Amino acid sequence: MKSIVSSPSGKSFLLPFILVTSLFLMWGLAHGLLDVLNKHFQDAFTMTKAQSGLVQFSTYIAYGLMSIPAGLFMKRFGYKTGILAGLALYAMGAFSFLPAAYLHSANPFLIALFIVACGLCMLETAANPYSTVLGPPESAAQRINLSQSFNGLGWVLGPLIGGQLILGAPEGDTMALTQPYIILGAGTLLIAAFFLFTKLPEVKEESAPAPGNTIAANAKPIWSHKHFILAILAQFLYCAAQTGIFSFFINYVMELDSAITKLQASQFLAYGGMLLFMVGRLSGSFIMAKFAANKLLLFYASVCSLLMVLVILQLGQVSLYALYLTFFFMSIMFPTIFALGVARMGIHTKKASSFIVMGVSGGAFAPMLMGYIGEANMATGFIVPLICFLYISFYGSKGYKM
Repeated sequence: MKSIVSSPSGKSFLLPFILVTSLFLMWGLAHGLLDVLNKHFQDAFTMTKAQSGLVQFSTYIAYGLMSIPAGLFMKRFGYKTGILAGLALYAMGAFSFLPAAYLHSANPFLIALFIVACGLCMLETAANPYSTVLGPPESAAQRINLSQSFNGLGWVLGPLIGGQLILGAPEGDTMALTQPYIILGAGTLLIAAFFLFTKLPEVKEESAPAPGNTIAANAKPIWSHKHFILAILAQFLYCAAQTGIFSFFINYVMELDSAITKLQASQFLAYGGMLLFMVGRLSGSFIMAKFAANKLLLFYASVCSLLMVLVILQLGQVSLYALYLTFFFMSIMFPTIFALGVARMGIHTKKASSFIVMGVSGGAFAPMLMGYIGEANMATGFIVPLICFLYISFYGSKGYKM
């Protein structure tokens, strides 16, 4: 552990790494709650499946709008200030759920989710590259996967907390929506205090090469790096696939077996899907120490493509287990695509990371598209993530090459 979070001079980055990793947990919780909200909005506000996709749209569209400003903010003020700004927006949005509950409409909640997501975008734009540079370059993918395993823990806890506090509440109780977010807001302020009073190193990327230096590949314009451009599309499609699968897991399970309740389905999501997602993230960090990141991405994406075919075919328990396994095999994709995309970007690292994080906006569109396709039969909607995983297989095979 120490070897992957230390500088070439031997200086330990362990404390900064722990603090940054706590951010992955917090945004995992926020995202995990969305998958409960999706089903709750269908019932509480009489929405179709496609309309309930607005929950994800209001969240992930923020990444498309905020990623570039977040990257510019980070370049000007540094990682720590960016993290504090992100935590402040996160808390503001979380506490906005309280006044929204008194308006008895979906729109105020969607606005609050958008504010939370603006904070999440700031945090991800800072924490993802910060994690990759807090140690030797060769272990960057291993390090970010380790951090992302705590993101996976947040995805497990989110549906459990949301299932109990939101889906377990009486029908039409909009105040139930506020409880988990008030808890998140308070936790966010506590973490912000730790960051504020803890001295963190401002890790600098490589400086610009001197005039006439022709050997520095990272001196080239940012858009001349093909592997980076393809990574943006890969991240867009991965987030589309992940968000769509997470959003309609409860719908799919309930349609597969009509005896399953909403609360039970949310528990299946947490203990089955999200737990496998977390295990995949944690194990991926260690597996990547033995296998090349691109090869692992290729293998995992290919398996996910096959599993999606089984889900679409609705083969009873076989399809349910295939859906569970998808959570494990897609777990390493976000951090791995990110690490491959920013590899050797040098002076462009912060800007490149903001563009790749902007790819998260893919999650804004997939749920509405999946909901529209699968309005009558949810299984049909899973053709969307199937197409996404096929492209990611290509990126792991060819697209990552510099």
